[in-house]
Amino acid sequence: MAASVEIKQEPVEGVDLETRIINLCQQNPSGINEETIKDDMPQFDVKQRVTAINRLLSTGRLEIFKSGSKLIYRIKDGQSTNNQLKGGDNQEKLVYQIIKEAGNKGIWIRDIRYKSNLLMTQLNKILKNLESKKLIKAVKSVAASKKKVYMLYNLEPDRSVTGGAWYSDQDFESEFVEVLNQQCFKYLQQKAITAAEGKSDPVAQKNGSYASSSEIWTFISKLGISKVQLAVEDIETILDTLVYDGKVEESFLEAQSGDKKRLYRSIKPLIETAGLMRMPCGSCPVVDQCREGGVISPITCVYMKDWLS
Repeated sequence: MAASVEIKQEPVEGVDLETRIINLCQQNPSGINEETIKDDMPQFDVKQRVTAINRLLSTGRLEIFKSGSKLIYRIKDGQSTNNQLKGGDNQEKLVYQIIKEAGNKGIWIRDIRYKSNLLMTQLNKILKNLESKKLIKAVKSVAASKKKVYMLYNLEPDRSVTGGAWYSDQDFESEFVEVLNQQCFKYLQQKAITAAEGKSDPVAQKNGSYASSSEIWTFISKLGISKVQLAVEDIETILDTLVYDGKVEESFLEAQSGDKKRLYRSIKPLIETAGLMRMPCGSCPVVDQCREGGVISPITCVYMKDWLS
C-alpha cells in the first residue's frame, strides 16, 4: 500500500490577502503603512495582516523602511518595475537604469542624453512615458532654477536638490530662518538666566547654561512655528550662524560610546561692535561708490532708511 503524502496548502484567505496587499502597493508606489492596509481591508484582523506582511517580506516581494515613526511597505524594486517596463524597449530600460543609478540626487536631462546617446526627441518621449507610469519624477533643483533633475518616483529628494527646510518652491525662506535664529538665541538666554539665578558657583552657572542641540530642537518643535518637520541637523545649522555672529559658544561633550555631543550657551561679546560696523555702510560692498548726488547715495539708500527707522 502506497504511503499517503500530505500536501500543505496555504489558506485561501491568506493568499488572497497577500495578493490584495501587493495590488495596494502597486497603486501606491511610494509605499503603504498598516493604517492603509487596515482601511482598505477592514475584514481582516491584525494577526492576519501581520502574517501576510511577514510572508511577503520573507519571500522578498515587499521591502520595509521607516518614515518618521511609521513603518512603510512597498514592492521591492524590480517587482512592479519589471512589470511596467516589460512593454518598453531597450532604450526605455536604459534611460530608467541611468536615472536609477543617480539615486536621490537626480540627474539632468543633458547628462541622461550624454550617457544614453539618444536624440533629444527620443529622450523626451521616453521620459514622458516613464513619468506617466510613475516610475520616475522630475524635481526642480535649487542649484539651478530653470533645470529639473530626474529620479525614481519613490525616492525622497536629497537636501542638495530641495534645499531642505530653508527653501519653499526654490525660494529661500529668510524670514523663517530669522525667526528660528531669534527663538534659538532666546532659549539659550533664558537657560543662562535660570542657571545664574539658581546656582551661586560660577562654574556651576556656566555648566548649567549649556543646552544640547536636541534640547533646543525639542523646544522649537513644541513652539509649532515650523510648517515642515525639522531635524536636529537643521537646528544645528541655525546654531552655527549664532556661533559665527559671536552670540553663542559651542562646546563638545564626549559620551561613553565615543560620540561627541554638541552643546551651546549664549555669551556676551568681549568687546562692543564698532559703530561703523553697526551701520549698513560698514558691510556695504559699494560704499566706495556712494556719494551725495550720485546713483548710489546715502539719501536714497533703502538700507540706511531701515537702519535709521
